Amino acid sequence: MTHPASKTDINYAAAQLKAGELVAFPTETVYGLGADASNAEAVQKIYAAKGRPSNHPLIVHIADAVQLANWARDIPPAAHVLAKTFWPGPLTLVLKRHPEVPDAVTGGQDTVAIRVPSHPVAQALLREFGGGVAAPSANRFGRVSATTAAHVREEFGDTVACVLDGGAADVGIESTIVDCSRATPSLLRPGWITPQQLEAALGAPLAAPDADAPRVSGTLEKHYSPQTPVMLMEGDLIIELAHSLTRQGKRVAVLARTALQPLIEKIVWRAAPADAAGYAHELYANLRELDQAGCDAILVEQPPEDADWLAIRDRLNRAAAGSGETSPD
Repeated sequence: MTHPASKTDINYAAAQLKAGELVAFPTETVYGLGADASNAEAVQKIYAAKGRPSNHPLIVHIADAVQLANWARDIPPAAHVLAKTFWPGPLTLVLKRHPEVPDAVTGGQDTVAIRVPSHPVAQALLREFGGGVAAPSANRFGRVSATTAAHVREEFGDTVACVLDGGAADVGIESTIVDCSRATPSLLRPGWITPQQLEAALGAPLAAPDADAPRVSGTLEKHYSPQTPVMLMEGDLIIELAHSLTRQGKRVAVLARTALQPLIEKIVWRAAPADAAGYAHELYANLRELDQAGCDAILVEQPPEDADWLAIRDRLNRAAAGSGETSPD
């Protein structure tokens, strides 16, 4: 398809959704793999294509907050405040589900996750389609999210009826998820909208998530993972480990926060942007590139502890989960 997606492309994609097929489309966060959220059979195709467990709920994308009542009930004032403040944008709200929402969308729970994306192609698609589109990130389950149309095609080939091209995703990491289904809103997944921004809008602190919190996308311990083992560590340890591994004949990829590459053979060095916004925008593209470099390990320099880096730290910790701390073996 041409870049960016044309009106003809969008009309075709909406027709495919209505026919029960899968459509990949850009949002401001990452690319989504979408199906008609009211069609349980179509939604099941998402799980099959991704290899996603059927109890892992999806996010319903709608064109505007006016459609909320079609998908949720007992919507509290806090949810309306957050929607008014941050929609369209990278915020997902978890609410009590409308009785007609299919179990396939909610993972069998009594809650549903909903958001209004701001990307113009997503908006055009949702308005042309007229309903809700259930869409997790357009990648195989647990793997690195797709932030370009090319990433989607690498993942799925001809499995997807249509891939709308909207360029590289602006934000680059998934939406912030806030549970508004219980007495006090709580943060279930960090994203580009920070806890501080949410609390400022609400005029009250967020509750801490607990064992009774709804299951939501992207919160498994290991997630967003390249196939190459990822190790997250301080910069000085990276150089030390890179020397050690290359002396063992291994190839090493590094996602660093400096362009000053050490003189080590068999090393692939990628300098990430120094600012949080730039780092997030490039994160998944960088991980994909390093994953395809034919290395034995990807060493990632720890990001700062600042609030702006919370969501990035979350994604990197999940990418590295289970890979070990000092050895790719």
